[in-house]
Amino acid sequence: MPEKRSTNRLSGVGLGLRWDFLDEILEAPASGLAFLEVSPENYMRRGGYYPEALERLRERYPLVTHGLTLSLGAAAPPERAYMRELRREIERLGSPWHSDHLCFSSAGPRQLHELLPLKFSEENARRVAERLEQVQDSVGVPMALENISAYARAGRAEMPEHEFICRILERSSAKLLLDVNNVYVNARNFGFDARAFIAALPLERVIEIHVAGHGTRKSGLLIDTHGTPVSSPVIELLEWTVERTGPVPVLLERDNDVPPLSELLIEVEELERAYLRALERYEGHHAAGA
Repeated sequence: MPEKRSTNRLSGVGLGLRWDFLDEILEAPASGLAFLEVSPENYMRRGGYYPEALERLRERYPLVTHGLTLSLGAAAPPERAYMRELRREIERLGSPWHSDHLCFSSAGPRQLHELLPLKFSEENARRVAERLEQVQDSVGVPMALENISAYARAGRAEMPEHEFICRILERSSAKLLLDVNNVYVNARNFGFDARAFIAALPLERVIEIHVAGHGTRKSGLLIDTHGTPVSSPVIELLEWTVERTGPVPVLLERDNDVPPLSELLIEVEELERAYLRALERYEGHHAAGA
């Protein structure tokens, strides 16, 4: 079994690296960002400017990789050639772990370019847990599983979503990348309590937290757009969560209608203030318990 690198101790608020501001962040003075998150599929098989840009950024910020195309819930495993390239990219970037989504996004050799939900079944929980162990051995770093937003349920569920996630984690050594915006969107759309959902998860397994903006349709349906600033209710849910997880790193994602880097850094500062408020309460609870 390949030797796994230990996870670095990251904390604070980072930003998802996007091409929209790649040049800007390269030329700007080093900011207060705790880390940058990189989707390796966007840089694999590319030469010239892009790998050189990531090397320059690695000198200034810790880099963490977050995948888009592993399709952990698919019936067929990812191709070996893809896994070899993914491992090389993770090693080149020095990521302490790699994460991807609890979904399927492929059908045979076809990439669907959507994060599609799985049926919450015992069979799927067992298969995803086995797949996580296989992928973790292939990439050589710990794997983390991210909960997704969904707008329909895939078949008749055998268990609620939080139990589905718990069963996968019980059967694997993977960590949890907890997206609190996805929890909030699903809670509003499907009518459950977001805090109760998070409280039911094994929070000691959380290695990273994501936040992003969402939109609302005229029907009232919430859509995880990653195209607006993080809403106040999601920031409140983030605070409540960090108060219970402690100092795990938080990542701001923005993929659509991406504003200038300066505006994103202002939003990072707002999230950092919420993060520090939550950590102060977390430390207060632990001091009182001690």
